Amino acid sequence: MRLFLHYCSTIVIIGIYGGQVCPFLESLTPLQLILPLIVALAASLLVRRLILPHYITPAKYQQQSLRVFLLEFMLFVVSGFFLMAFNRIVYDFPWSSGLKLVLAMTTLGFFLAIDMALAKERELSALFWEKKFDLDPEKHYFPFPAKLAILAVSCSIFVCGIIFLVINKDLDWLGTVGKTVPVAEAQRSILLEFVFVFGVLLAYILNLVISFAHNMRTYFHNENSVLIQATGGHLDGAVPVSTSDEFGVMAKHTNLMIVGLKEKTEELQRTRDVTIMSLASLAETRDNETGAHLLRTQRYIKSLANHLQDHPAFKEHLDEETIELLFKSAPLHDIGKVGIPDHILLKPGRLTPEEFTIMKTHASLGGDALRGAEKSLGSNSFLRLAREIAYCHHEKWDGSGYPLGLMGHDIPVPGRLMALADVYDALISARVYKPAFSHGKAKEIILEGRGSHFDPDVIDAFLAVEGEFVQIAKEYSDAGE
Repeated sequence: MRLFLHYCSTIVIIGIYGGQVCPFLESLTPLQLILPLIVALAASLLVRRLILPHYITPAKYQQQSLRVFLLEFMLFVVSGFFLMAFNRIVYDFPWSSGLKLVLAMTTLGFFLAIDMALAKERELSALFWEKKFDLDPEKHYFPFPAKLAILAVSCSIFVCGIIFLVINKDLDWLGTVGKTVPVAEAQRSILLEFVFVFGVLLAYILNLVISFAHNMRTYFHNENSVLIQATGGHLDGAVPVSTSDEFGVMAKHTNLMIVGLKEKTEELQRTRDVTIMSLASLAETRDNETGAHLLRTQRYIKSLANHLQDHPAFKEHLDEETIELLFKSAPLHDIGKVGIPDHILLKPGRLTPEEFTIMKTHASLGGDALRGAEKSLGSNSFLRLAREIAYCHHEKWDGSGYPLGLMGHDIPVPGRLMALADVYDALISARVYKPAFSHGKAKEIILEGRGSHFDPDVIDAFLAVEGEFVQIAKEYSDAGE
């Protein structure tokens, strides 16, 4: 459609332009002037269709835009020479008349070719975005300022050439009929010619400006979109590298930067995850519980969080990233046990009230340690969630828990989820002072704590995913370890 509009515009413009710049062309009827042009343009379209699959399509992507320009430009130049030869043979017009048509067709062909090349760049950009292709812009580098300079110089030459022809024709006309035509009529005629010529040139130049701006807007949009995603921590985006200029180089190195950031981030995350599990496992070795307790509880809490993700009361607290961080930070819930004396932590029986008071301090010890890490490293989502879990996994819905005695919705969501996950695992696990309870018995005890120990909404989530709890307990059982 874009090409068709250019061809239609060419027919209209040449039909009017011919009489404005050449007295010989002015002597032709509209049909005599336009019919050869239509034939030439129809032949150009046919030749274009034949050449396109052999000249443009097989070419390397970085060469296709240039080849589009060369093909469209040369077709118009050849059409101009055809018109010159036709008028010379049929009407015996002088070569000077034909050269004016060649200049007109060359000028219009230049604007058309640039516009179609820019459209090809947009097409390639969309293709690369969809197919995840990339060019190597530094292999066939062509600076963007050089493109603009060539465009500006070329436009200036063509515009000056057209204006010179119009002025030259008007001077000849005035010399011929200047004494028989009133001055006002001559001025009006000349003014209309200049308005038409300037209007056409301005329209084509504005079209190129808009086309360039469209391409640049696309480049900057792609670049900014990926950078904004990267700023938000999403490092899976990539800018399509579709041009061999500064924009392509910028896109290429943006992608390399993001790949490097992603690799470093993943390395840091792996290091963090291994460190968490190592520290948590070290704390567990001082307890009568097992490392499988860590694996089970982090999966229990993830199961509850996934179910509550769309619950109105939890929706703003449980997005995908937060749920993943809950899963990663859950093993740190009992990290404070490293500060409990061995004679209490490892006691093979029930604790005395005094000993239990000391044992309860593990929640504060763990929370304080993670708060200190926040002060040293700076607060982030992971440390905040880990601190809330360590502090609050023994808080109770009715306010009778420890260490802060929080009540109801004052208890952070991670603490509420961990409270149920931790109690459930303690109930189904064997201890020196009790046997392992069945899922049914554990469920009964947990339901008794609805509204007193546990958040009722968390209880509802537990009932909805209890099958997952049973499967997790079976898959990560102590016996299996």
